[in-house]
Amino acid sequence: MNKFMNLIGIKSRKAAEKNIKTENKNKVLNLYALLIDKEKKSILRENIKDVKFAKKRGLKDNLISRLSIDEIKLKGIKDTIHKISKLKDPVNVTLKKWTRPNGLSIKRVTIPIGVIGIIYESRPNVTSDVAGLCFKSGNAVILKGGSEALNTNRILAKLFRQALKKNKIDENYIQFVDSKDRKMVDAMLSKMKTYIDVIIPRGGKNLVKRVQEFSKIPIIGHLEGLCHTFVDKDADLNMATRIIYNAKLRNTSICGATETILIHAKIVKKFCNPILKKLEDENCKIYGDNLLKKYYRGKMYPAKEKDWSTEYLGNAVSVKVVKNLEEAVGHINKYGTMHTDSIITKNKKTAKIFMKNVKSSIAMHNTSTQFADGGEFGFGGEVGISTNTLPPRGPVGLEQLVSFKYEISSKGKTRVWIEK
Repeated sequence: MNKFMNLIGIKSRKAAEKNIKTENKNKVLNLYALLIDKEKKSILRENIKDVKFAKKRGLKDNLISRLSIDEIKLKGIKDTIHKISKLKDPVNVTLKKWTRPNGLSIKRVTIPIGVIGIIYESRPNVTSDVAGLCFKSGNAVILKGGSEALNTNRILAKLFRQALKKNKIDENYIQFVDSKDRKMVDAMLSKMKTYIDVIIPRGGKNLVKRVQEFSKIPIIGHLEGLCHTFVDKDADLNMATRIIYNAKLRNTSICGATETILIHAKIVKKFCNPILKKLEDENCKIYGDNLLKKYYRGKMYPAKEKDWSTEYLGNAVSVKVVKNLEEAVGHINKYGTMHTDSIITKNKKTAKIFMKNVKSSIAMHNTSTQFADGGEFGFGGEVGISTNTLPPRGPVGLEQLVSFKYEISSKGKTRVWIEK
């Protein structure tokens, strides 16, 4: 097994050493999109096999939903690749340049990271999105998807390699670990430091936690998406109702779904029933604190301490009444996971204080947390969302998949000798 993984690493490192012109990158991406369209029947057939396998294993409905592909989702995958092809190449961009009094001309210039390892679960679109983003940013990628999506991932990776080969580019820019053996993940994390520059986990809490505990390679990722929406005393009721309905229920299984609603005490009596009843009518469980119980007329379950730190990923939400902005920010910074947090208010000053003080990698004003997505940010897609304190933070797209170097020139300058 180690020999097999080392061979993959050697091939990736070799591929990553080759610089590819932007024009050729875009040719590969556009051909890949065409191949996805041409082979859609085959892709859907392979996906049906995966869904059947997942159902036999008794996977939860939200994971089945992530795994399933239909013609609409497949069109979305193809469109994402087209979008990536149209984005500016992030490699060899001069970020800054300056001349020093000592005669040095200095430039900070972007370069690829090198080889990126992606460990992910359920969503086959990660295969195509990540392959496209890594390739466009000049990085080789090693893909290790979950066993539940093996067939779909295999064909999507195979088509990308075909697009590379037809354009006479090393197909090992994209490599897929075609195995259900979990030991392959352990090998990536602990035995491939020589070959992989960074690991990005995409999946549930258990997967990400395992990666964080065992990886000997730097990681970009987040453990949980415990997102909050705070309804301030100066919020518009109709806006708050619409935003929260979308933030919680548009897609409950994504990391950008709101899991806790905070309501200002001054408006809880007027706001809680229209906002929460709309959720309850869609079979969303409401876990509320004692103050909410006094005003909410619908069905409510008492919130326990663990509810404030629970990522439900389903039709459930915790609701807390807070006395002011300071308490709302304090709650978010205590229980949140630095993913995405939003305030609903007409007061711009309050919004500014909120957005500057929450520790979130994404802070929002009058916006659904479901917009926490690289595609929605104009990145063409994302390889994940980072909640690390160090950069990159938030959606990791093309511009976040590069590092930089300093290029320095002078007219024969030498540094002054130090007298001994």
